[in-house]
Amino acid sequence: MCIFDRTWYGRVLVERVEGFANVPDWRRAYEEIRHWESLLVSDGMILIKFFLHISSKEQKRRFESRAEDPLRQWKLTDEDWRNRKKRQAYNEAIVEMVERTDTVMAPWTIVAAEQKRFARIKVLETVNQSIEAALG
Repeated sequence: MCIFDRTWYGRVLVERVEGFANVPDWRRAYEEIRHWESLLVSDGMILIKFFLHISSKEQKRRFESRAEDPLRQWKLTDEDWRNRKKRQAYNEAIVEMVERTDTVMAPWTIVAAEQKRFARIKVLETVNQSIEAALG
């Protein structure tokens, strides 16, 4: 089992929104992503992609909760607050990313993550179902 935390999607999200990649580079990345994922699946990997979505209101609540908790303050940086101001640009990039990289071989599972417990259960159920389906 291997878990990638948005690793190969950075080009079409963070690098795109923050201006670290030029337009031709991040646009080309969609084809590269689809190609790489098809290679993984063709080689027998069970590829499961999740996008956990929370509202702006919930994100702000979680940030404020972390800021107030000495045991969790380390999880929150000035960069998190700065990026939050670009939420609309990130939302636009996310919509395009999902539209352009959702394939039959590597579909996205969008998880409503307002409630952490529900989101965790949804992810575990989806992983279980995907493995069972692949094993026949």
